[in-house]
Amino acid sequence: MKNLFGDNRTAEILRLFCNTPNLTANALASRLDVSERTIRNDIHVLNAELKSCASIDSEQGKYTLHVYHTENFRILCAKLLETDGFLNSPRNRMDYIFGKLTRADSPLIADELADEMNISRGTLANDCDIRHYILENVFDAIYKDYPLEPEIDKMALETFADTPFEPGLQADFRKFLILMLDRFLTDHPIGELTASFYSLTARPEFSVIDRLASRIARFLGVEFPVEEKLFILLPIIGMRTPADVRNMRAIELDENMRALGDKLFKKIRQELDIRIENPDAIEEFLYHLMFMLNRLKFNVRTKSPLLEELREKYPLAWRMADIASRVIYSDYGLKVTADERSFLATYFGVFLEEQEEKRIKPFRAALLCGPGRITGRLIAAQLRKVLDSSVELTQLTDVNLTTEMLNSFDLIFATIEPPCFTDRPVIQIQEVFNEQALRQKIEKVKYWDRVDVPVLDDNWFVMGGLLSENKFFTFDSSEHDYETALRKMVDALTEQGQVDAGFWERLQEREKQGTMVFDHYVAIPHVVQYAGPRLILAIGTFSEPVIHDGQEIRIIFLMGIPETVDSDDGMLIRVYEEIIRVAQEPDLLEKVANAKDFQSLLRALYRQA
Repeated sequence: MKNLFGDNRTAEILRLFCNTPNLTANALASRLDVSERTIRNDIHVLNAELKSCASIDSEQGKYTLHVYHTENFRILCAKLLETDGFLNSPRNRMDYIFGKLTRADSPLIADELADEMNISRGTLANDCDIRHYILENVFDAIYKDYPLEPEIDKMALETFADTPFEPGLQADFRKFLILMLDRFLTDHPIGELTASFYSLTARPEFSVIDRLASRIARFLGVEFPVEEKLFILLPIIGMRTPADVRNMRAIELDENMRALGDKLFKKIRQELDIRIENPDAIEEFLYHLMFMLNRLKFNVRTKSPLLEELREKYPLAWRMADIASRVIYSDYGLKVTADERSFLATYFGVFLEEQEEKRIKPFRAALLCGPGRITGRLIAAQLRKVLDSSVELTQLTDVNLTTEMLNSFDLIFATIEPPCFTDRPVIQIQEVFNEQALRQKIEKVKYWDRVDVPVLDDNWFVMGGLLSENKFFTFDSSEHDYETALRKMVDALTEQGQVDAGFWERLQEREKQGTMVFDHYVAIPHVVQYAGPRLILAIGTFSEPVIHDGQEIRIIFLMGIPETVDSDDGMLIRVYEEIIRVAQEPDLLEKVANAKDFQSLLRALYRQA
């Protein structure tokens, strides 16, 4: 069989676009486990094939499928069914098999079908999981009016009434039960399973299902083998975590989950230097891990309705889910699917938000200005364009002002010198000021004085407040590779006293633990620095991509992490999110990489370039 598109990845890309017309390069790269550069090359090849009927165009960081000739496009997609590329996916092979079955006038011979698909008979047997295929694709169409006896429904309801299994799970169980009864009673038993399935008979949940299956068997006058009981156990051991805490705790938690949870958080801390300590939902997360591992191990599939949204809107949480997925694969040999990864990202997103909420407190700002209330009102109106509406802004004059009064505020904006001492940060402003310049001053206050000033989201990057001209570097790619450029950045920061003398050696040791190249033209080398208590950020750009660890790099985001990072310090988390955002937005990445001087860099981060 000839492959229409040259390789199976491009065919898979087209299939993804048929399901979701708008996708980012990052989403495609993560789904297919390749670089964004590879995705861009594949789309170029794909567009050459689609030129007569459709195109995949880049628009504001996303790729969009546009179909110009519907019939030609349908024909082209239909041809994909006959390609090796399409048949490289187990799901697609199942679609192909069921398509052949529905069109067959006589029984199909397994060996002939395997030869036709260019796969082994063993692969064909493993793929042909009829029960799972029906559950995922055509259950409602086939079993909408299945005549399940009321007595059996009653038995199931009575059994579940004494368990912590919630109503949604009971509905899933009913589907598995109907399918099992139909297949078994029509002489299509499930047959022998792999050894791992039989270990489930030791779970407390199996005894519940065993008793129910025995009652149903007596009612029908049959005897169910253990394999059929294990099949209807699958939705139980692969359930979503119960919403009711009491129901959740009534289920025995695998003792290995606490060690796994600790390992996941430790690995995240090691790679990102982000601490998630004592999250409120940790117990629920451990139960989620247990049920997720069961789903992966026993092929119980679940769909995430927020997969693409989570990947785009919570990039740091998704990055943490990637790290967790690698740990799970290393320890259990289970590859975490994109849908399951999105559920992990949801938990990590919650943990990050919880830590952010703990930091939030009522914020009081003072505006200290000279006589003339109307001038003060004009300045206050300007400040409102920068500050969040939650900020309590109080206008003051220097009349009868005391240190105690000034110290009661979190931050002071002043057009005049304060008449008395205050230990609160003071930002000097003019009667008419530049809003962007004020934002930069606010970010420096947030950084140096650790005052979390609520500001309006105006596409401002926190990292802009951490940068200065002596922490921005440009490199000629013909003269510097990644390592020489990084060493030059570290030497400059060491000379400035921004990082300590041992920083370079620790950075090299950190690199040995795992690459710090982010897969989108970006490297994020980072390690602890002992020169001071603040996060240090420097940026280096290359005129052309350089190769390191087999990947292309345009931008180096070098970070020196303070020795102690408070669990409630959101600065590091925010900077990571911004770096990932730069990496995921091609236009923004290009502007940052092409910045020739510090002002050009700031304009890119201000979204004004």
